[in-house]
Amino acid sequence: HNIAKFEEYKVNGKLKKLCVHRKGATRAFGPGNEELNPIFKQTGQPVLVPGDMGTASYVLAGLGNELTWSSCCHGAGRMKSRAQASKEWKGKDLKSYMREKGVEVLAKSYSTISEEMPDAYKDVDIVVEAVQEAKIADKVARLTPAYVIKG
Repeated sequence: HNIAKFEEYKVNGKLKKLCVHRKGATRAFGPGNEELNPIFKQTGQPVLVPGDMGTASYVLAGLGNELTWSSCCHGAGRMKSRAQASKEWKGKDLKSYMREKGVEVLAKSYSTISEEMPDAYKDVDIVVEAVQEAKIADKVARLTPAYVIKG
């Protein structure tokens, strides 16, 4: 997930046009930013922060934090590699476990499911709390999964 966009920021007190490259991050423009769609001018840019299939994901509103070049994480982040996660759960067992929790999982294969086990990711609630405390984005909604589709 790479994004590179030309944007204007103050550097040493002067406004400069920069190419901002975001890897593992997304734009989080704050209210009033010229590049925002008019419907988001008052609220700030919507920022989606996916968690894992067993917990939640968030919708945030960007605050345009200059220290982060108006950037925010776009996911909780992995703690375990796909290979490591696959060793800990069998896809069929994980699918049954998720069904018991009220989450239906649809995937191309069972191995794809095990790669995405919930414990493979950081705690999205803690990640989003840090984002809010750092004044990067504000929480708008916490969404819990009902269906998970993995290709």
